[in-house]
Amino acid sequence: MSLRRARSIDEYVEWVRQAVFEVGDLRECLEYELEDLNRFPAFLDPLQEGIEGIYRSMQDGTYGFGREDMPFMDLAECYADEIPFHTLLKQINETHRRGLVIDSDGG
Repeated sequence: MSLRRARSIDEYVEWVRQAVFEVGDLRECLEYELEDLNRFPAFLDPLQEGIEGIYRSMQDGTYGFGREDMPFMDLAECYADEIPFHTLLKQINETHRRGLVIDSDGG
């Protein structure tokens, strides 16, 4: 399966912003469901920190595309069944690694 990549910087930033929202929403849902456990799944904190770190780097201008997977992708793959927005993370990672899709016809 070929993953869709962002077609513009704005779309890419929006995907990352959406991932920040989604991971926060997942945390809130788990807080509600697991309030008696006092413990979250092991993947949640590093996943949230990784996504928020990328978004911060985009905001402060230090973000750079790369050829390597994003640091949180190992967790995202291991816990894919527990992360409802796993495909979004894969699309973000694919864009990070391979760059934006630029139309050759200019539109």
